[in-house]
Amino acid sequence: MEQKPLSELTDQELLQEAKKRKSTIIIDAVLIGFLLGIVFYSVVKSSFGFLMLIPIFLAYKLINKPKYDNKELEKLLKDRNLK
Repeated sequence: MEQKPLSELTDQELLQEAKKRKSTIIIDAVLIGFLLGIVFYSVVKSSFGFLMLIPIFLAYKLINKPKYDNKELEKLLKDRNLK
């Protein structure tokens, strides 16, 4: 499924994207904290090894998710007087 540019979304789709973004940010923050907690626990227990790279990689992927630009979404919502 290919994402349409934000400027081509309808007003309803823009509002849904903004609502979805808020919940996604919270879930991502919890997952990143959990994964980094695993890494911290591993370092404290002196078991720095290959398996610790998996949580680090997953946290990196969550942080760098390709999503719409947040500033662009906010600008479009303001321009269309939707918020």
